[in-house]
Amino acid sequence: MGPRFRGRLAGLILLAAAGSAAADDFPATARFSDIRVDVRPLRDKGAGLQAEALATDLTEALRRTFADRIGGRGPRLVVVVSGLSLRPYVGSGARHGSGGNFQTDYLEGEALLIGQTGQILGRHPQMTATPSSYGGAWYDPQFEGRRLAAIADIFAQWLARDLPRD
Repeated sequence: MGPRFRGRLAGLILLAAAGSAAADDFPATARFSDIRVDVRPLRDKGAGLQAEALATDLTEALRRTFADRIGGRGPRLVVVVSGLSLRPYVGSGARHGSGGNFQTDYLEGEALLIGQTGQILGRHPQMTATPSSYGGAWYDPQFEGRRLAAIADIFAQWLARDLPRD
């Protein structure tokens, strides 16, 4: 590890320690000035169009779920999505007597409370797991889009439930 790398690493560590709150340290907030979704970590992993579709679905779900808390001059809520796993789904997957589908979709990210000058005031990690069947019939051409919309909606609802409120 060269001196240039060590210097950058030390600077990043100091910046992170000084400018951000600890994980799951989210202050009670009555209102958010805005809500945004950042899917760059997914795009960096090659998710492409799926990441963009999720950004749209999650933004709509968050705005709908937090509708009574958006507006004014408060801090901004930014959800950074770091992981998405839509399992291969081929129907019910049920074996005789074993019940229904056991495939699960996952959405993982972190809610950040961002102050007016860009500082991180709070962090809350969030992971949502839903049955892959929530998208409806697997043979329908719209199935994958409905799966993304379903997991985005559930993620938003759990986030609204978990974030502290004034």
